[in-house]
Amino acid sequence: MSAAEQVNDSSFQKEVLDSELPVLVDFWAPWCGPCRMVGPVVDEIASQYEKQIKVVKVNTDENPNVASKYGIRSIPTLMIFKGGQKVDMVVGAVPKTTLANTIEKYLG
Repeated sequence: MSAAEQVNDSSFQKEVLDSELPVLVDFWAPWCGPCRMVGPVVDEIASQYEKQIKVVKVNTDENPNVASKYGIRSIPTLMIFKGGQKVDMVVGAVPKTTLANTIEKYLG
């Protein structure tokens, strides 16, 4: 069971843009090797920052509208949204510390 919730084209507005908390969105696909590497890191972040940040995953194969709206060209792409706006992004399989440092700028 993944700690991150799956969202799709139709639930993206409600779950991400309308969220009270900052949201980390993991854009991924099942066939993507680096996505599978970063998956556990994303789940650890979800557990570590529970109640401070919401963590969701978007399968780009199944949800092309959201992926194209945000110009996702390579995956994994991790985007941070706050107050309905994209505020930051990290592309590629990055270490947990890199991701944590990026997220911590938007907490509080």
